[in-house]
Amino acid sequence: MAEGESAAATSGKAETAGPGHNSGTEEQVVWERWQKKRTFVRALEGTYGELVHELFTQPRVYSSLDLKWKGGPQNFGKKVINPGSAKVAQSIECHLDVFAPGGYGQRHGHMNSAVFYVLKGKGHDIHDRRRLDWEAGDALIVENACVHQHLNDDPDEEAIVLVAKAKPLFLFMHLLFQKIAMWPPKEAESQAQRDYLPPTDL
Repeated sequence: MAEGESAAATSGKAETAGPGHNSGTEEQVVWERWQKKRTFVRALEGTYGELVHELFTQPRVYSSLDLKWKGGPQNFGKKVINPGSAKVAQSIECHLDVFAPGGYGQRHGHMNSAVFYVLKGKGHDIHDRRRLDWEAGDALIVENACVHQHLNDDPDEEAIVLVAKAKPLFLFMHLLFQKIAMWPPKEAESQAQRDYLPPTDL
């Protein structure tokens, strides 16, 4: 991408400013996680022995099949591991995202870094206005405080990614700031997206 070229020019998506997590808004959003209370850091309460016992009796295998896809119509997600759902994990979060054919998610930034592993498909990211192409088998690093967006470049096939990050640890250290620069689309933009349903075997 040429120096100074905007992310919007590269992605073909309109560049708009929007309200973030840190400010009150009347904006209607699709994703439940932006509307409900969540457990970002879990309290460790009890005796040391009780906490150790609880840790060692937690399950170590968590099936994503037990969770429902949320979001849409272009980007769906499942929060598999986080402090609110798994007591064995206090410092990490792991989730699955799928993008409908030609779909994309919100443009946003947060203090924590993340690892983005591509299980299926091809597309590109915009990181601080820089285009980064990816395909199945690739891993991307979203660095700290990077404004980024994930986009599926295939107009006919879905893209599936696994995201892991130490977000709970960052929040525990009061590195809280994050913001939405552009909300995810509320409408399907093609027939392929209107017909799309997330995978049932994942």
